[in-house]
Amino acid sequence: MVSKNGRIARILSVFFVLMLPLLIGAIAGGQAPNPQDSIIRESGSFPLYPDPAVGNGNVECIALCNLYDSLVFPHPIEGIKPHLATDWSVSPDGLKHTFKLRRGVKFHNGDELTAEDVVFSMERLLTIGEGFAYLFNDVTGAAAIDKYTVEFSLREPFGPFVEALVRLYILNKNQVMANIIKPGQYDEFGDYGKRWLLTNDAGSGPYMLKEMKLEEHLLAKKFEDYWQGFEGDAPGYFKLISSCEPVTVRTMLARRELEITDMWQPMENLLTAAKIEGVELAHLPCVQNLQIMLNTKRAPTDDIHFRKALAHCMDYNTISERIYIGSPVSQGPVISIMPGHNRNLKLYEFDLEKAQEELRKSKYYNERSKYPVAVSWSADVPEEEKIALLLQANAAKLGIEIEIQKRQWGQIIAAAQTKETTPHGSVMFVGTHYPEAGSMLKSRYHSSTCGTWEQQEWLEDAEIDAMIEKALKTIDQKKRFSLYADIQDRLMELCPTIWLVDHYEIRAYQAGYMDWPLADHMEAGGEIVCPAMGYSDYFRDMKIYPEKRAALTGR
Repeated sequence: MVSKNGRIARILSVFFVLMLPLLIGAIAGGQAPNPQDSIIRESGSFPLYPDPAVGNGNVECIALCNLYDSLVFPHPIEGIKPHLATDWSVSPDGLKHTFKLRRGVKFHNGDELTAEDVVFSMERLLTIGEGFAYLFNDVTGAAAIDKYTVEFSLREPFGPFVEALVRLYILNKNQVMANIIKPGQYDEFGDYGKRWLLTNDAGSGPYMLKEMKLEEHLLAKKFEDYWQGFEGDAPGYFKLISSCEPVTVRTMLARRELEITDMWQPMENLLTAAKIEGVELAHLPCVQNLQIMLNTKRAPTDDIHFRKALAHCMDYNTISERIYIGSPVSQGPVISIMPGHNRNLKLYEFDLEKAQEELRKSKYYNERSKYPVAVSWSADVPEEEKIALLLQANAAKLGIEIEIQKRQWGQIIAAAQTKETTPHGSVMFVGTHYPEAGSMLKSRYHSSTCGTWEQQEWLEDAEIDAMIEKALKTIDQKKRFSLYADIQDRLMELCPTIWLVDHYEIRAYQAGYMDWPLADHMEAGGEIVCPAMGYSDYFRDMKIYPEKRAALTGR
């Protein structure tokens, strides 16, 4: 028989053998990472609707471009590239676009992607009429010519049609139709799968949705059968987390529970975060600008001279030099790096004498006290309050009262739906949906986008509408860009917006255990040619090193 002490000795020896690898790992600087350590987590501003026919905000674009594929791909450095489509042709009149599809592409459930899925995705987007549907209003039909050929018919020519297709994300028709709920607002299509797609995906992108909690996070896992494959050390997961609160974000970075911050962090928080071992700041290309949208249908901002007075109240250089450090002062309605930007605009400058001069021309000059100006800012973006305060201080010198309103993102979206509930001024970031000036001009100033967060000006100007439509119908790029320039001139004249800075995204990220090729490219002095919101965060191109993370955490 083995004595009691002997049994204890054997148990201890077995325990020591089992624990030895873990002890060695701990001595070497951390335990061996588990598979879920191969993850990139990023903070963001929710709500997030990962349905390709619904979402179009920044965090939604990040989710969509990683969960779904499009016919063409907007590579920030290399430009528009073939993706699901291998090649395409356009009829001489610009009314038919024919695309040849890549064969053998699999959806996340294993089905093959075919022309029928492309047709379904376009028809669903146009029927629902939300998200990026406005980009394709001229599409009158989509047809599967054969299993791998799709043809789009247009009512009018649309010059940047190929560029716009970066926002047609392709869904699995059979999978969506198997998950519709009837009855619904779309007749025989029921709810068109909208409820199911809030927490599931039907895509073919590099990542597949694993878990979705609408107000908390989105977790996605690498799709091992992705048609482009993956390089070594590509993240196994990505997670978008509903939090932009500065202290929370900084704490998560310090604990290695967050790899990339959102773009809304205050500069002081980013500078503090950069002091954490292994954390660096990425200076990314500006694909959006910061502005104050002025409601042109509510007194007193319905008066052009009142709007111009406010535009001259803003200290643009202070925003560029002290609030959004390194972000250049905006050069008008279109981001300055965007193809089609007008470089010859006469800009508004901080000048209280000019502001007073414009104010005297306003019909509200002698009634200023009766018309306080409500200016809202997003609770997720603390720096926006500084913008509102800056305007408030300068406007007060002219006898204009600014009432500052802090609003949650959901409240902003709801308020923007009617002229009466939209504030006089809304501090807002707006990005580009496809890489050309027409994207911003259409989404920001065409009447079809009124009632959305992207156009809180309620401009509803028939002349501007006609100018935008004419430009977008122009196939010749040089002529189209010339027409874009005229639109920008006219918008400067109308002053529906106070254009502040072209936002140069500064993000803190865990450079000690991840690679971000686009951040490295910009750090080396590179440029981009194809800016599109969301695609800076294409996780497939990044690399993550769990063993380096383990060393930094000291596990």
